[in-house]
Amino acid sequence: MNERQAVAVRRAPDRLHRWVRRSVRAGIGVLCVAVSSAAQEPPELARCGQRIPSSEARGIVGLPSGAVFCPLIADPKSTRSFLSYQSTSGEDDVVSTIGAVGIGDEFGILRWGGSTLGNGVQLSLQGAVFAQFDLASPSYDLLNADYIVGVPLTMRRGAFAARFRIYHQSSHLGDEFLLRPQDSARVNLSFESVEGLLSIDAGALRVYGGGEYLINRSPEDLEHHVAHAGAELRPPTRLFAFGPGQVRPIAAVDLKSSEEQDWKPSVSVRAGIEFDRRGRNDPPARRWSILFESYTGPSPYGQFFREEIRYIGVGLHFQP
Repeated sequence: MNERQAVAVRRAPDRLHRWVRRSVRAGIGVLCVAVSSAAQEPPELARCGQRIPSSEARGIVGLPSGAVFCPLIADPKSTRSFLSYQSTSGEDDVVSTIGAVGIGDEFGILRWGGSTLGNGVQLSLQGAVFAQFDLASPSYDLLNADYIVGVPLTMRRGAFAARFRIYHQSSHLGDEFLLRPQDSARVNLSFESVEGLLSIDAGALRVYGGGEYLINRSPEDLEHHVAHAGAELRPPTRLFAFGPGQVRPIAAVDLKSSEEQDWKPSVSVRAGIEFDRRGRNDPPARRWSILFESYTGPSPYGQFFREEIRYIGVGLHFQP
C-alpha cells in the first residue's frame, strides 16, 4: 500500500462521521419542520378539511381560500353540492322516488387570521340551489326548487367555532308539477333569516347548537323562531388507503325544530365514508363522501314545508 492509499484509509472514518452528522442534522431539521407545521394546524380543522393554505395562516387576507367553520354534514340545507337518490313517503303513505340535487359553494371575501392556522374571523358569501325531481315520471318532473343566498361571518379559536349568518330563501314549484291534475296550490314561501350557531370539538366528536329568527316572511303568518342542534363523529382512524387517497368513516345527526311546526323536530341522519388525499397537502384537497341518509319530520323542501315526510336514500356529496 502506497502513502496516498494509506492516507485515504486513515481519513475514511472521519468522512463517514461527517456524513452521518450531516444526515442526522438534516433529518432533525426536516422532523422539526414537520412537527412545527403539524402543531400549527388544529386537529379539528384538519379532520374536516377546510382547505386553508399555510401562506394564509395569519394577518388580513383578501379573497381567502378555505374557511374557519366546518360545514354541517347532516343539515339538508348545508351549502354543498350533492346528488341523492331517495325513497320518500308523505302523510298519505304513498312512496315516491325522488332525485335530490344541490349545487352550492362558499366564497371567502376577507379573513383576519389568528395566531395559528385555522383560527380567525372570516366574512364570506355563499349561495346554493336545492331541487327535487320525480324520478317515476316520464320526464323526471321538477317538484320544488329552493334558492339560498347568504352572508356568513364565521370565527374559530381552537376547538370553538361560531357562525353568524344573514340569508335569503325563496322556493318555487316546478312547472310540470303545477300542470298535474291535482291540488298543487303554490305557496309564495320567501323569507330572510338571522342565524347563530356555536360549535365545539371534543376529539372525534363535534356538537353544535343555535337558532334562527325569520324576518320579511311570506306568507306573513309564518312563525319567527327556529331551533337547531346536532352532532358529528369523525374518527381519526382511516378504513383503508388506495393510491394517493384514503377513506375515513363519518356519521352525523341534525335536529331542527320550528315554532311554525309547534316545535315538532325534524331528524336528519347521515353516515358513510369520506374520501380525501393522503399526506400533508398545502392547501388541502377537496373532499367528497358517499352517505346513507334518513330523514323524518316537516319537509325540508320549501313549497311543502307544512307537510310531514320520511325518506331514506344514498347520496354523493362534495365539500365546498
